[in-house]
Amino acid sequence: MRYFTKQQGQKESVPVDLESLGQDRYRLTVNGKEYHVDALSVDQGTLSLLVDGQSYNVEFEENGDEIGTLVRGQVNRTDVADERKLRMRAAAGSFSVEGRQLILAPMPGKVVKVLVKVGEEVKEGQGLVVVEAMKMENELKSPKAGKVTEVFAKEGTAVENNAKLVVVE
Repeated sequence: MRYFTKQQGQKESVPVDLESLGQDRYRLTVNGKEYHVDALSVDQGTLSLLVDGQSYNVEFEENGDEIGTLVRGQVNRTDVADERKLRMRAAAGSFSVEGRQLILAPMPGKVVKVLVKVGEEVKEGQGLVVVEAMKMENELKSPKAGKVTEVFAKEGTAVENNAKLVVVE
């Protein structure tokens, strides 16, 4: 099955082919590079992956077409669409991020640094807030170019999963 993925801050989507080889084994092809993956569901929202001999523990959370992942202390948000959905988006002209964008905490943690102020113009991919979670600092980036209209995050405060941090319009 072919999917197209776009990480937060990326301009272009990346083609990803996923082929089941049976018994929790997969062939994954990303931008033409092939990987062999063994996957085991540890519990809801957590996978243990063996990718070309390298072990990874992946925590994930789905929110519509977006998947948030935590891999080796790094938080990523990725939009995932199959070919049908991508064609529908292209026909509607809505694959790029538009309108009011609410940046949420990807997991419980502590706001270490707020990098923007209300009224500030930001570029797509620019850092907005740094959140420490599981002893790792994660810079949350703007999904689009625009203006910061609200800042909920305060340095030094604890935040819950999906807590409102910043709004970019």
